[in-house]
Amino acid sequence: MGSHPPRHVMLGLLIWTGSLPLGPLMLSTASSCNFPAIFNFGDSNSDTGGLSAAFGPAPSPNGETHFHHPAGRYSDGRLIIDFIAESLGLPYLSAYLDSVGSNFSHGANFATAGSTIRPQNTTKSQSGYSPISLDVQSVQYSDFKKRSQIHRSQGGIFETLLPKADYFSKALYTIDIGQNDLTAGYKLNMTTEQVKENVPDMLGQFSSAVKQIYAEGGRSFWIHNTGPVGCLPYSLDKFLITAAQIDKYGCASPFDEVSQFFNQKLKEAVVQLRKDLPQAAITFVDIYSLKYTLITQAKKFGFEQPFVACCGHGGKYNYNSARRCGAKITVNGTEVVIANSCKDPSVRVIWDGVHFTEAANKWIFQQIANGSFSDPPVPLKMACHRKDHP
Repeated sequence: MGSHPPRHVMLGLLIWTGSLPLGPLMLSTASSCNFPAIFNFGDSNSDTGGLSAAFGPAPSPNGETHFHHPAGRYSDGRLIIDFIAESLGLPYLSAYLDSVGSNFSHGANFATAGSTIRPQNTTKSQSGYSPISLDVQSVQYSDFKKRSQIHRSQGGIFETLLPKADYFSKALYTIDIGQNDLTAGYKLNMTTEQVKENVPDMLGQFSSAVKQIYAEGGRSFWIHNTGPVGCLPYSLDKFLITAAQIDKYGCASPFDEVSQFFNQKLKEAVVQLRKDLPQAAITFVDIYSLKYTLITQAKKFGFEQPFVACCGHGGKYNYNSARRCGAKITVNGTEVVIANSCKDPSVRVIWDGVHFTEAANKWIFQQIANGSFSDPPVPLKMACHRKDHP
């Protein structure tokens, strides 16, 4: 609906829930970076078609708002990574695993929905988690870098579809992963404390992947922390949660506590990475604060029913793990979609019980672009500049 987006625009600049100073333009004397490419690593929060290419497409009505057809994204439209690409004047990222119609001249996306930092000891059919964990993604990146230059040197179509050699050192490296590692523990009936005990190992493997990318020439990193898992319909529906564990807004406190613990340790890992990788510019982005604020204060920003999935089937949250967005049943020999989209996704926060709508993703991007939720507080377009930390 054309009348809704303006209500979301810029409103978030009036809020502040994190601990960072609201002074994003601190590098005012520095010039904007010229990022010729983006290489992305992560899970469904930034997957632009990886899981779809490997295991079958995200079904309609995914993609209905912007692409008007399924586009490999678990949303009605664009993701934060799409808005990042747009803002840098770059095309949307093709998934590394997608062999049809892909253009890697300005980067590649190694993320797949369901990815974790740590490899899972289950198959996708058992747990729903992708086998393309972060270590696999970093190996794919290394292989892509090497092979792309071999083929690009052959000229012709390869020269137009693959990145130039110097793009790898000049590119922006975006990472958004970790959420699935936390829920994986709960699926194995771990307690909150047991999940927390696994976080140091998760972040050890995370740091190893960043160091490998750095060794391959990556220098500018834009790292998102993880969102409030306890505010997602998926968590509220699937896991055993007592009334006492629900906060005043409706989120499950234990799950959000784990997310915050992970984020605290991730920030500490980033501080260490800055010491270990002296030529890297590493920006840590507080996605958690924004997602929590948007969900818990949705009405203030022009959104409705923040705990109810736009696309789903039944129940308190319009979420059913057995009948997710796009699910069909056969009636008298005809397939009928029973988990359809809501009337107006532009005023909804959660798309399918797990992922965010395009409108929510756009709102979040508008808050992070100027550096207000970043450490150091540098705008996206200046994320190639290092800042000395004490």
